[in-house]
Amino acid sequence: MKRVLSILLFVLLPAVATAQIVVGGSAGSLEQSLRKFNQFYYYLDALYVDTINHQSITEEAIRAVLSELDPHSAYVTAEEMEEVEEEFSGSFSGVGIEFDILNDTLTVVATIAGGPSEQLGVMAGDKIVKIDSESAIGITKNDVRKRLRGPKGSVVELEVVRRLAAEPLHFRITRDDIPIETIDAAYTIAPGIGYVKVNRFAENTMDELRAAVAATGATEGLILDLRGNSGGLLTQAVEMGSYFLPAGCEVVSIEGRSVPRSRYGSEESGEWSEGRLVVLTDSSSASASEIVAGAVQDWDRGVIVGQPTYGKGLVQRQIPMADGSAVRITIAHYYTPSGRAIQRPYENGKSDEYYIDHLRRAVDESYRDSVNQNLPAFKTLLNERTVYGGGGIEPDLYIPIDTTRNFAYWSALVGAGVVNELINIYLDEERAQLESRYPTFEDFSENYQLPADMQQRLIDLGEKHGVTHDPRRVGNSLSDTGYLLKALVARKLWGTTEYYRVVHSNDDPELKAALELIGSEERYRDMLNPRQEE
Repeated sequence: MKRVLSILLFVLLPAVATAQIVVGGSAGSLEQSLRKFNQFYYYLDALYVDTINHQSITEEAIRAVLSELDPHSAYVTAEEMEEVEEEFSGSFSGVGIEFDILNDTLTVVATIAGGPSEQLGVMAGDKIVKIDSESAIGITKNDVRKRLRGPKGSVVELEVVRRLAAEPLHFRITRDDIPIETIDAAYTIAPGIGYVKVNRFAENTMDELRAAVAATGATEGLILDLRGNSGGLLTQAVEMGSYFLPAGCEVVSIEGRSVPRSRYGSEESGEWSEGRLVVLTDSSSASASEIVAGAVQDWDRGVIVGQPTYGKGLVQRQIPMADGSAVRITIAHYYTPSGRAIQRPYENGKSDEYYIDHLRRAVDESYRDSVNQNLPAFKTLLNERTVYGGGGIEPDLYIPIDTTRNFAYWSALVGAGVVNELINIYLDEERAQLESRYPTFEDFSENYQLPADMQQRLIDLGEKHGVTHDPRRVGNSLSDTGYLLKALVARKLWGTTEYYRVVHSNDDPELKAALELIGSEERYRDMLNPRQEE
C-alpha cells in the first residue's frame, strides 16, 4: 500500500521545473486515515435510509477538507475547468462576436477584429434570430455560448435581422480560434512614454506585451498597469519580470515542505531592461502581478505606485481528476529576489478572517500601518532601500484611495446589467450617426457630449430592473459618472484602449502621479536612490 501511494503521489504531483518532489508525513497515519474513511463511506452507502448522490457528497467532502487548509487551496468542477482552461490558453473556438440579450433578442454588440463573423460581414447591431434553423428568441447567455462556440472548423448557420434591411440575412460561419486578449489598453500617453494595462497572465500575455510596448512607441519610459490583475501563469510572470531586468537577475523563487528551493529568472537582459519604468498596483494586484512588482522593486529597476498589493504568495499545483474536475493544492511559497515572502499571514481554516483582513487593509490606512509595523524588513539589492515582506508589495509612492466618493447606486446599476443594456440600446439607435459624426476617436474625445436625457434614461431603466433611485440616500448621485458612460460608448465604438483613454483623462489619480514621476528624470532617480542624510 505504501509503495502504491508513493507512486500515485509521484504521478499526481510532478516536479516543479527540475526540482525533485519529496513525500513527507507519516505513511502509517495516512493509511489509517484512508482505511477509516473508506470504512465510513462503505457503511454510509450500505445503510443510509435514502439513495446517496455520490458525486455531490464526494465534491462536498473535498471542499470541506480544503476549507480547513489555507485560503487558496480549492476544488474546481469539470464545468468550471472548461472556463479556466479557456481563459489561460488565451483563445477559444467560436464565431467571434461580443453579444448581449436585448428584449429577449440576441444582439451583436461588436465583432472581434479578424474573426470569422467580421470577415463575412456580420455587423454590430445585427439581431440573431435563428441559430442552425432554431429560433434564438428568448435564448440565455449560457445557451448562446454553448451554441456559437464549438470545434475549430465546424460550421454554424445564423439568420440575422439588420436595421433597414428588407429581408433577413443568412450567414454560414466556420468557427475559428478567437483570441482572449490579456492587454486591455496600450497607447502613447505622453511624448516618449508608453502605457500598457495587463488584465491577467495567460499563455499569450508576453507575446501581446511585446507587441503592445512596440505599438506605444515608448522610448523614454513605460507605465505598466497591473491594477486589478489577480495573476495567472507563473511562467508568464517570470518572463515578464525578465523582460524588464538585466541579465542574470532572479525574478522569483519558490519553496515548500515537498518542494526544494527553486529559482527563476533569465540569463539574458530583457528587451526593456533600460528606460524609466513605473508599475501601478492596487489591492487586487495579486500573485503573478506581485511577482513582477516585487522583482522590479527588489532590483531597484522601477517605481511602484498606487496601493499595497493583495498579498497572495502561495503556489498552487492544479491536479486533474478523472471526471474533468481538478483540485488546486498549495505546495509552496513565493519569495521575491531579496528573500521576502509575498503571502499575508493566515490561519488554516479561517478564510473568512483572511478576506476581511484584505478588505480592511484596502480601505483603512491606520489598520494597514499597524499591521505593517510587525512585518520583517529587507533591503533592495542595488540601492539598499528598506522594503517589507509578508504583506504583499508596498508601493514606493502610496496614493490613498478617495473614500469620500460613493458610487453605491452606480455599482448597483452595473451589477444589474442596467448600464450595459442602456449603452447597447443607445448604440443600436445612434451608432450610424455617431460613426459619421466622429470618424476618429480624437474627434469623439474632444467633441462628444452625452445626450441630455441619458442620466434620466439610466434611472428609468434601473427602476424597471428593480434598482431604486433615491437622491436622498448617500451614494445615489450620478453626477460623477458621466465620463464613465462616455467611456463605455467609446469602448463599443473603438475598443478597450479608448475606454481607458476616456477614463484616464477624467479621473485616475494613480496614473496622474505616475505620469508626473516618470516625466521627471531627477525625481524618478531620487525615488529609486533616495539621498542619505549625513
